[in-house]
Amino acid sequence: MPLLAHLRHVLGQRIGSEESPASSDRRREGNSVVLQITGMTCGSCASHIEKVLLKAPGVHEAKVSYAEGTARVSGDGALDPAALSAAVRAAGYEVAVEKSADAGRPPEKRREETPGGTQNREQRGAPLHVAVIGSGGAAMAAALRAVERDARVTLIERGTIGGTCVNVGCVPSKIMIRAAHIAHLRRHSPFDEGIAAAEPAILRERLLAQQQARVEEMRHAKYENILESTPAIAVLRGEARFKDGRSLIVRLNEGGESEISFDRCLIATGASPAVPPIPGLKETPYWTSTEALASDTIPARLAVIGSSVVAVELAQAFARLGGKVTILARSTLFFREDPAIGEAVTAAFRAEGVEVLEHTQASNVAFADGEFVLTTGQGELRADKLLIATGRAPNTRGLALEAAGVAVDPQGAIIVDTHMRTGVPHIYAAGDCTNQPQFVYVAAAAGSRAAINMTGGDATLDLTAVPAVVFTDPQVATVGYSEAEAHYEGIETDSRTLTLDNVPRALANFDTRGFIKLVAEAGSGRLIGVQAVAPDAGELIQAAVIAIHARMSVHDLANQLFPYLTMVEGLKLAAQTFSKDVTQLSCCAG
Repeated sequence: MPLLAHLRHVLGQRIGSEESPASSDRRREGNSVVLQITGMTCGSCASHIEKVLLKAPGVHEAKVSYAEGTARVSGDGALDPAALSAAVRAAGYEVAVEKSADAGRPPEKRREETPGGTQNREQRGAPLHVAVIGSGGAAMAAALRAVERDARVTLIERGTIGGTCVNVGCVPSKIMIRAAHIAHLRRHSPFDEGIAAAEPAILRERLLAQQQARVEEMRHAKYENILESTPAIAVLRGEARFKDGRSLIVRLNEGGESEISFDRCLIATGASPAVPPIPGLKETPYWTSTEALASDTIPARLAVIGSSVVAVELAQAFARLGGKVTILARSTLFFREDPAIGEAVTAAFRAEGVEVLEHTQASNVAFADGEFVLTTGQGELRADKLLIATGRAPNTRGLALEAAGVAVDPQGAIIVDTHMRTGVPHIYAAGDCTNQPQFVYVAAAAGSRAAINMTGGDATLDLTAVPAVVFTDPQVATVGYSEAEAHYEGIETDSRTLTLDNVPRALANFDTRGFIKLVAEAGSGRLIGVQAVAPDAGELIQAAVIAIHARMSVHDLANQLFPYLTMVEGLKLAAQTFSKDVTQLSCCAG
């Protein structure tokens, strides 16, 4: 037999009697193991683990991905998952073995979490690790929902547990505003002819003690106690910054640093009072809302720079507690809202003695001999205290977001989509540090949905009908489009404004300050926006939210049953004005 033919004969026998390359590949794939590894902090860790695995019995190939947190190992029949795990643990890392059903798939096709939760991680024996930066409304909602979905959470807080709302925002401000309202009613009410009014004695230090006791009570009940009783949430006290896209460096409050690796991360660091660049301001002992709410005295003269929520709420509260208050508004009060809102609130404030200086800015601020001196275009303004309430800026500067590739807008707010994802797929953000509306209920909803998405679910946050309430007296409440906003979006509108002297509840209260305005889409009559200035406007606005979500028309709203002598009945009456003259209707006319 010629030599070439002989070789072909021998090779043919071997191919026939042994495995083909294709069958060998299949056998190797069948003897594959995927390990889930935690504790890697960089690509060098992955290289080190690869070398360790290649020394294990039966291993032909090992590919370790730092980004994926996985090791994909293939080999012959001697491949032993237990031995591989032991080798990795000996190298100083935590490891769990995945089921091999996904082992032959490329990383981008491998299942990680299912919509129902973290099933595959449970099978691997390693819960998903979620790092949460912050401890406010968004952070707590996310941490608790993540734990419900079987994740392990490390919550990192640099300051007081609970964030802004419970500590220095919503809760203490509403307590102070309520106390100021009681003081005002004792001093003046529509029933003074029948109920003798009296000047109240304001003991601010006692009011502050009562306020702070309730703050502490709520912080313990709703934050600290819950964290202490939830073992799956570990609390780390310190300031976090990103080392890279998979790990954080935490500068511990007690000293030193700690490095935290994560599978998913939620940034929920909130916002802080923004301070305008007014010459001289930074050299003075000005207040932000934090210092104002913690003050145990009521200044005789208070100047407030700002024209929106915090500025007007605290200005009225301090005035009702005995201070002489002057507001400096760069434009008008609530200049971003329907003009009628600012006009109504300004009129109410001036009636109470609060001075509102419109189109007024301070060009310089000085402080000498215990007195602030503000230079304005209308002359000098002097005050004992100065409150800066010109908005809030996202707390993102110290996070080293660039190290993780997380993008922010020009104001420093983290850019997120409707799933609360940043541009980095496994890093999420929620609350006031993002480009979403700065309301605690938006933050909590966003945090909860972010946790669902981080653990394999699919949840979005619908922001088409977000209610907003300002706790002045009368209150301001809005939802949906104003006329100007609708026109900007190219929506033709039909609107009606009902003054409160047409609302029986307001007449019975002898307080008809304000109005209710409905904005409807022209043609269809679909309700798309509501603006209200009224006592208890915050209590009526949710009915409008539901109507907008239900895509109700003003005709639908007008035909609903509303309880008589309630302020919310004003919505029905306002809706009726699209087709009727409500001044010609009998009481509670349907």
